[in-house]
Amino acid sequence: MTDNHEHVFEDRTPGVEEHEPTASYLSYTVGLAFAVVATIASFIVAQTNLLWPPGIPVGLIVLALAQIGVHLVFFLHLGSGSDSTNNILALAFGVLVVFLVIAGSVWIIANLNSNMMSMPAQ
Repeated sequence: MTDNHEHVFEDRTPGVEEHEPTASYLSYTVGLAFAVVATIASFIVAQTNLLWPPGIPVGLIVLALAQIGVHLVFFLHLGSGSDSTNNILALAFGVLVVFLVIAGSVWIIANLNSNMMSMPAQ
């Protein structure tokens, strides 16, 4: 075989620039620090009376979303640049599929629960 054939993307995914800057140790360290802080904050919120007790689930959800954001930005390098469009669309599709699976499962379980026959009292 000859090497005269052209590579369309030359072992790169579509949408990724040829000389895309790589992340530095500093960005990974900052991401790790944010992730550790969010994790410690979650434990503090869950195990202390820092928040009003009915607000604890909301606080944990907010910290979980912050944790997801830290991972997406610092470790998966998802940004708002034009080179991240394919990655963001793939992420959005994945979130849609997960939402449909969870919502469908909850709907089916609720429907089964409402249609079950009641047990006779003994």
